[in-house]
Amino acid sequence: MIPPFDYFEHQRACQRKQVERSTRIANLPLSYHSAITQPDREILSKPIETLVQDVHKQLLKPIDILRTYGKVAIKAHEKTNCLTEVMLPEAESWAENEINMKGPLAGIPVSLKDSIAVKGFDASVGYSCNTEKPYAEDGSMVKILKAAGAIPYVKTNIPTTLLSFESSNDVWGRCLNPHNPDYSPGGSSGGESALLAYGGGRIGIGSDVAGSVRAPAHYSGIYSLRCSTGRWPKMGMNTSMPGQEGIASVFSPMARTLEDLVYFSKSLIGTKPWKWDHSVHPIEWRTGEEESIRVQKRFKIGVMRTDGVVDPAPACARALERTVSALRTQGHEIIDVEPPSPYTALRIASQLLNADGCKTILSFFRTGETNDPGARQMSLYMKIPRPFKYLYYLWVKYVKRDDIWAGLLDDWHAKSAYEQWKWVAKREAYKASWHEWWKGEELDLMLTPVNATPAVPHCGMKEAVSACGYTFLFNLLDYSCGVMPVTHVDKVLDQLPATFRFKDLNGVAKGAYQHYDADRMHGLPVAVQVVGQRLQEEKVLAIMEMVERALEETGGKYDLLEME
Repeated sequence: MIPPFDYFEHQRACQRKQVERSTRIANLPLSYHSAITQPDREILSKPIETLVQDVHKQLLKPIDILRTYGKVAIKAHEKTNCLTEVMLPEAESWAENEINMKGPLAGIPVSLKDSIAVKGFDASVGYSCNTEKPYAEDGSMVKILKAAGAIPYVKTNIPTTLLSFESSNDVWGRCLNPHNPDYSPGGSSGGESALLAYGGGRIGIGSDVAGSVRAPAHYSGIYSLRCSTGRWPKMGMNTSMPGQEGIASVFSPMARTLEDLVYFSKSLIGTKPWKWDHSVHPIEWRTGEEESIRVQKRFKIGVMRTDGVVDPAPACARALERTVSALRTQGHEIIDVEPPSPYTALRIASQLLNADGCKTILSFFRTGETNDPGARQMSLYMKIPRPFKYLYYLWVKYVKRDDIWAGLLDDWHAKSAYEQWKWVAKREAYKASWHEWWKGEELDLMLTPVNATPAVPHCGMKEAVSACGYTFLFNLLDYSCGVMPVTHVDKVLDQLPATFRFKDLNGVAKGAYQHYDADRMHGLPVAVQVVGQRLQEEKVLAIMEMVERALEETGGKYDLLEME
């Protein structure tokens, strides 16, 4: 429909989808609305490997596992607005008729980011123009899951554009952090993190182009693995940026516990997903590499304490130091490192990701449709005539003397193919410099903050949109990264020091620190990032297990959010 008349179509589509969701929830069997029983709690207490074994031995029926987690998922949604498509009636049919009862994920409910294609359901990605367009068949990801015995049961909330650490859109509404409703659960896989943190699922699938499975894990207190491109299926999805390859988006696993994350990752790759999806490398799960890490007694660990753009806030610095201290106590060699400039990576990655001038993400909007606050800031600056942008750049660089912010503003315009190829060449040269640096340092792994601050308050990405360097860096490098929660914000321990001077910060840091408040953030999760090199998923997961053991043996690992 031609603008501005499509405004009414947008309003109608949003209302229809929200009524549809409410009706589907209201019409679920009474078992999904009943109280949590003791048999439910027994199911909820078991890791997925044990549940699979119970299904294989016919001690549990998949339908019972589904109904238990479906019940808790509905409770999680009531608190956080984490769900989009509620597929429980269909999931019951799949559990009875379609899943592989002998598969490595037999009977396990798996939640899916809204962008994943499921037969009979929309994949709106938060745009109203994508509603009322149900997919005719399952995407390859869902086909693989069903063949492994898993049961897709709900889809989860995201931000419009998928370019935010928040998760809000007009179609489905705003997703809330289960620890504190005033804060974001993360994005763009924020519905996943809210659901898993609450306990409405044990495993799910998100996607990550600048930190979108890692920031939600950090914000909400769960575990995630950012896979390298080609290790995890990517077809059968919808997206806000079709054709964007400057910084590849990767679909990756998320889980409530590390034990489940390891088992899920191993099981899905064990299905040989390259037989289903041409984008997957034919790399078997390398058990030998996993085992060699587990028997290694001493690791050389590089600690990147800052990206040189936004120093981590006290809560995030404390989580990192808590982890470093635990590993040092276990006898590992810890060195502080200064790798090739992470700021350079932020410049290159931001230019490549938005090389089209934000035209693609904006092309799906209808009149009156709400953009994400951070994505809106990026696109508004793209629209300013270049002579005026250049004057602003000069003012920031030479009057405000802010080289960091000025460097991100420079070249912020749509690229020609000629210009984009030059940025791609810069990307490849930068990746080569990291490869040589890592080899020279002889590192086994790196530890970094996940983000400069804990979760942002709602609409906080308007100011904090550029403060994503700790995750975006490794999208550009295509490294395998895991995120694991370590502690919670403490209103006493995590106050800003008396020497902190907001006015001395660069523009990116000001955007991040504008929302840091240890009193208001008290109790929010804080995580660390475990970094390996490209295609080292087995190694990263095994090292995460080692890190968690070290934390447990030196004061205790992270306490998961308990269900109400």
